Amino acid sequence: MSVEVEELAEVVLPEALEQARAKAAENNWPYAGGVTPTVAWDLVQKGQAVLVDVRSGEERKFVGHVPESLHVAWATGTALTRNPRFVRELEAKLAKEGGKDAVALLLCRSGKRSALAAEAAAKAGFTHVFNVLEGFEGEIDAHQHRGGADGWRFHKLPWVQD
Repeated sequence: MSVEVEELAEVVLPEALEQARAKAAENNWPYAGGVTPTVAWDLVQKGQAVLVDVRSGEERKFVGHVPESLHVAWATGTALTRNPRFVRELEAKLAKEGGKDAVALLLCRSGKRSALAAEAAAKAGFTHVFNVLEGFEGEIDAHQHRGGADGWRFHKLPWVQD
């Protein structure tokens, strides 16, 4: 009697994500790693990753969003109340991309909430979830403005506004 062992197909990550994973391990980050907005866009364009916007629905609508990005809010409403269904919703949105083995890049306003979301995803068993560093709008500057030095929009990457 022979026993067949089903081998799981190992995901081969692009070099940029392997480098991000190595840096994350070096820094003891609790998730797969982080990439810049330009690297994220390159990976999405090549079909090597899916972009998931984790900002609130209000942020996407009034500030803008990346066309064809998926949306799973990490927090909701103006008070940014943590979404208790985030992990389940992320898994459902990534189901056709490979579920918990999908290569996903999480994007928020500045890269902070998406790092928390990536950590939660990693704890839930997602293996290839990365943070988009700088976020959509970037860090706030000395004049209390965003977008002047970094972020998705600063790099002139595609976005639309409702």
